[in-house]
Amino acid sequence: MNKLLVITVLVTLLGLNAQSLRLPRQAEEGTPEEPVADVAEADGEQGTLEKLTGAVKSYYKTSISTATSWLDSIKGLKLEEKAKNVFIDTSMAVSTYSGILQDQVYHILYQQ
Repeated sequence: MNKLLVITVLVTLLGLNAQSLRLPRQAEEGTPEEPVADVAEADGEQGTLEKLTGAVKSYYKTSISTATSWLDSIKGLKLEEKAKNVFIDTSMAVSTYSGILQDQVYHILYQQ
């Protein structure tokens, strides 16, 4: 679910960036070429969409770096081995008790 959300956000950002991309026009014969530049770009200002995209990108980079640092600190604690051992022990206990319960239900339904 989280991967789907991340992919959706990235595709949306890519679509917004592709939509805001401007290509220079081909100059017609006999007319001088006019530079294609937005008024906001000429003044050095950013548009609303560019500000929004920049903010989202900076938050994304910050969250990725924070998550990476947390994962690095967790790897030092060897929690993966402990989690695997707990999972193995729990699955063995659950399988044992589910087998007992299955036998009890079978003998209740099919009495001899």
